[in-house]
Amino acid sequence: MRISVVVPAFNEERLLAGTLESIKAAARIFDGAGGWELVVCDNNSSDRTAEIARAAGARVVFEPYNQISRARNCGAAAAAGEWLVFVDADSSPSPGLFSDLKSAIESGNCIAGGSTIAADSDSFGFRLAIHAWNAISRVCRWGAGSFIFCDAAAFRELHGFSEDLYASEELDFFQRLKLLARRSERRIAILHRHPLHTSDRKVRLYTWGELLGFAGKVLRHPRRALRNAADCRAWYDGRR
Repeated sequence: MRISVVVPAFNEERLLAGTLESIKAAARIFDGAGGWELVVCDNNSSDRTAEIARAAGARVVFEPYNQISRARNCGAAAAAGEWLVFVDADSSPSPGLFSDLKSAIESGNCIAGGSTIAADSDSFGFRLAIHAWNAISRVCRWGAGSFIFCDAAAFRELHGFSEDLYASEELDFFQRLKLLARRSERRIAILHRHPLHTSDRKVRLYTWGELLGFAGKVLRHPRRALRNAADCRAWYDGRR
């Protein structure tokens, strides 16, 4: 049951070291259960992202095209584990979350899953959005992109994340996963006892006008907006 923890990272020198330390502490639960590895995909960073990842003992791979789907897929291609765990570079999983992850994998009937999320934030709107997302996630069995786990064979069967999308690629992935889960009579688990702690930096670094502008574009022209890097600039403009 070897697992590969894959961290896509674009200009993440501020938060990456803390994320990797939390992953290493949480992943120790797999030390006696097949082991684990840590893979960081440097997604064409211009800062010390790759250097920090190597100093933390991660295996570093490079994806020159700046796109989260490609970064995750590149990391997965280099991974040797039977299970893939994708963790965003601004998020910190706890030992409790990885313990629940281990239980889900060991159940034998789980094909993939995600986690509810939590964040410290002064923004009421952001906290409300998190509560709403967590409810939707559990009902619809959609995992947040910040924490996704998947049977590696299933991931490859689905050809990973869509490289046509610059945002919401995780929702597309879970929609395809649900069809595969139904065919294989396995389940998708959204872990919720120990939510993933993630950053609130988007609401700190972007105005509500910018964020609502993006949401408006997606609502009006979802196919076009999500396939256009310029429309999804909150993920790609390097603001950190």
